[in-house]
Amino acid sequence: MDQRVFWVFASAVCLLSLTLHSSSGQTYPLTDDGGLGRVFDGIGGLSGGGATSRLLVNYAEPYRSQILDYLFKPNFGASLHILKVEIGGDAQTTDGTEASHMHYENDENYFRGYEWWLMKEAKKRNPNITLIALPWAFPGWVGRGKNWPYDFPDVTAAYVVNWVIGAKKYHDLDIQYIGIWNERTFDSKYIKLLRYTLDKTGLESVRIVASDNLWEPITVSLMLDPELSSAVDVIGAHYPGTTTVPQALTTKKKLWSSEDYSTFNNEVGGGCWARILNQNYVNGQMTATISWNLVASYYEELPFGRDGLMTAQEPWSGNYVVESPIWITAHSTQFTQPGWTYLQTVGHFAQGGSYVALTDGYGNLTVVIETMTHDHSICIRPPLPPFNVTSQNATFQLKGSFVSPNELLLCLMKLTERFCILKCFCPLQLVDGSFTLNLAEDEVYTLTTIRTGQKGSFPEPPPSARFPKAYKDNFDIRNPPFSEAPNFADQTGVFEYYINLTDPGPHAFTLRQVVMERPITWATDADQTISVVGDYQWQDMVVTCDVFMENVKSGGVFVAARVDKGGQSVRSAMGVFFWVFADGSYKVTNDLAGQSVLAEGLSGTRPFDWHNLSLSVKGQSASGMVDGRQLWKVTGVSSPKNGWAAIGTHSFELAQFDNFNVLAE
Repeated sequence: MDQRVFWVFASAVCLLSLTLHSSSGQTYPLTDDGGLGRVFDGIGGLSGGGATSRLLVNYAEPYRSQILDYLFKPNFGASLHILKVEIGGDAQTTDGTEASHMHYENDENYFRGYEWWLMKEAKKRNPNITLIALPWAFPGWVGRGKNWPYDFPDVTAAYVVNWVIGAKKYHDLDIQYIGIWNERTFDSKYIKLLRYTLDKTGLESVRIVASDNLWEPITVSLMLDPELSSAVDVIGAHYPGTTTVPQALTTKKKLWSSEDYSTFNNEVGGGCWARILNQNYVNGQMTATISWNLVASYYEELPFGRDGLMTAQEPWSGNYVVESPIWITAHSTQFTQPGWTYLQTVGHFAQGGSYVALTDGYGNLTVVIETMTHDHSICIRPPLPPFNVTSQNATFQLKGSFVSPNELLLCLMKLTERFCILKCFCPLQLVDGSFTLNLAEDEVYTLTTIRTGQKGSFPEPPPSARFPKAYKDNFDIRNPPFSEAPNFADQTGVFEYYINLTDPGPHAFTLRQVVMERPITWATDADQTISVVGDYQWQDMVVTCDVFMENVKSGGVFVAARVDKGGQSVRSAMGVFFWVFADGSYKVTNDLAGQSVLAEGLSGTRPFDWHNLSLSVKGQSASGMVDGRQLWKVTGVSSPKNGWAAIGTHSFELAQFDNFNVLAE
């Protein structure tokens, strides 16, 4: 009898639910006899699509660096292999807008936004991380008057390639993949032109992911069009439900789940993530899976709140939460690397659950097992068909080049408890190259020859706290580290720090709305621009702000309270909106669209002059002042009951804001 000593790496608590056997149960071979499977490309997170990392940049140290370590530091937390970012398009793309590097055709600035910073921070921790970029939306000028970015493919290709060049020139970032996405179809002419433009500018190494949305119809087109096939390196699908289509496999292209998860990050969300990380390959031969989103760092009441691998939505308190998906990710990322190869011996267990096995080709072996039950692994999309998982014994038989492995560790996480991982060692005896595990429900196991994994930790962050009830910002920053003001979350339009070179007075430094043309986006944005800030639970508050209109004919700006919607629902936002216009009038509405009018009249406001607006909302009463003069007072404001404070403009127009102040009760 051939006996070898293996090691079990598990929590003492978990050992109570872990039984090791030398025999019994269904047998599953782990072998490279007959060849290997596809090459593993990694596991990643997505910042953007849109503005999902907005609040992260506002964290103070050391908490911001701790969050980044949990995401990117090798052998510490999620240890991500891939970072995918949005190429900002000045447009609403789910939870907010991200600034474009080209607001206008003759404008280029490669320091706007925070994705540059995030990529550099990821690279600082993991120099080998794969960088991917995708434009979800485009500035309006790209469409040449049409709400479609591909009618002028040369313009769009140049716009995207400029971003790639800027990443390298100004930030020393090498972008390895560019995604091509739209919700309707794909444009083969644009894909070919993008490939040509990349090549002629010396960016032959940048690969294309298409259609970065659906398996069809691009898979058929790739088989029929050799030129298109040579331009596309990866077929990417969003939320594929762990399955692919036969034609995609026939193309021999890399297959990725290039956007997945998007699920509330509690234990059920962790179960969703565990299941799809394995089954995307077992069922669909997908060699990379990327989570939308990387970190839930936006106001939780925006769409898809807390749909990230971890939660960091309180920069004002410093609180963050390392959620279960971080450690689910670690079960794979800390014990494999891109370039490893899947074994062909992967699959489902007889009583439910799945396993994958990977090797580095030099004798190392990692096996990841998940036994997620249906109700403990439901993702937000697509619908999950019924299935059953029950506890079972599973015998693994090592064959081929794995007959004589090095010490093997076993890591265990049980999602019905709190993080149960990487705590102690126990010996495991093998009999004739096999071992048996008792697999309980809702657990994740990693068996590996790699000994470098660990559960990284920091001291507990500060406790959670509500947004401060008294908040002000005069935007007086000469060299801001980011183009956005802290805690303001742009929902339509882009509000950036601005220096008035011609006005050295009290309004030399302001916040300016800079989008002058409706952007091209798939989301339901608004006809007005708006940036929200504060605590969604605020009810009674006073909002004051200095405003400066730059549109002579139809300029208009507002301050607002109790704004109840944002993200892709912003068009239907309700609240109390106090508008003033360049023609000397004002209006008070119960909605952002301006259709539900509560009061209106003359304000005496004019363009290219500073005015102070003050909005007070208490109970069902509201009142407003301009430059210290009360203009209106209304009663019967019964809804909404609560919401954010906000600033914005009547249309896509230039306007400035200064000395913002909110006092909530």
